Amino acid sequence: MEGDPLAPVGSSSNAPLSPADRSFIDTWHRSEHTLDTALHCDTVGVTPPRTIEIHGQPVTFHMMGEGPPILLIHGITSSSRTWKRVMPRLAETHTVIAPDLLGHGRSAKPQGDYSLGAYASGIRDLMVALEMPRSTVVGHSLGGGIAMQFAYQFPERMGRLVLVDSGGIGQEVNPLLRAAALPGAELVLPFMFSPTIHDGVVKLRGLLARVGLQPNADVEGVGEGFASLTEADARRAFLHTVRSVIDLNGQRVSAADRLYLAGDMPSLVIWGENDRIIPVEHAHLASEMLPDSRLEIFPDAGHFPFNSDPDRFVNVLRDFIDTTDPADLDESHVRQMLQERGKLEVSGVAGI
Repeated sequence: MEGDPLAPVGSSSNAPLSPADRSFIDTWHRSEHTLDTALHCDTVGVTPPRTIEIHGQPVTFHMMGEGPPILLIHGITSSSRTWKRVMPRLAETHTVIAPDLLGHGRSAKPQGDYSLGAYASGIRDLMVALEMPRSTVVGHSLGGGIAMQFAYQFPERMGRLVLVDSGGIGQEVNPLLRAAALPGAELVLPFMFSPTIHDGVVKLRGLLARVGLQPNADVEGVGEGFASLTEADARRAFLHTVRSVIDLNGQRVSAADRLYLAGDMPSLVIWGENDRIIPVEHAHLASEMLPDSRLEIFPDAGHFPFNSDPDRFVNVLRDFIDTTDPADLDESHVRQMLQERGKLEVSGVAGI
């Protein structure tokens, strides 16, 4: 494809690439020679994607394996492909579902609502369409915020909650994402992520390095996501999503005031100790908000612990599922927790 940002370096630029830049580009290539392939190709062991239409919009997802369901929710600019290293192993004992959220991957990128509530409703609609009454829900980064919102809106559909380097816990977030909330960012992004291999990828590598991302799973994970921003509709969806949860001061949406409602739900918090996107301190905050949760810190990982150490991630998640019973919550349980928390007087309001 002409102008392919992930194509092999050709004669379009006379400036030589450094060995480090070539190594970074090779990480992205992995025998993929177009942007579409780089973002959406089927990795070995991962079944081909499927597409379903929900509310008139195509939603793409991977579904593989048999057994109790695990739903994997990716982060911002990412896609279901981010789970490629863990999906096959999890599918040995579970039905694994990994959608591309609206505005991401191969799913539609409409003008519309990109709030956490809208994303949570979209996950519910997908589960209904797939006839999946309840699932263990694993959310990474933005996906963690969506998972917590899902637990709040649809507790009866969540059996277990797993937060992986999750947003929605504290205010701190990498300056790169805060910058995307700036007025006029939509005018700058096309120049930052122009579809040229030398100008686009090399600038991106330098940018990621300057904000402290590790030159392995972090750079690969964030790089794959930001590569999608060469497309105008993806940039638009990205900005809508960022601005719904982040402002100039950092994360502006927090689950702190209502996460107690998930207190009776088996919960697992996983974090990379060297996360430069959302600091590991947020893992301890989440653990405090969910006193009965399990906390697993991956010492050599950054923002993508499931890609830094996929074997450990799979083992930790499997053990958590095997040693806990799924929650069975309903509206009456939520009402009881609300009453206990707020000492509400509800006499006389039956039927409202």
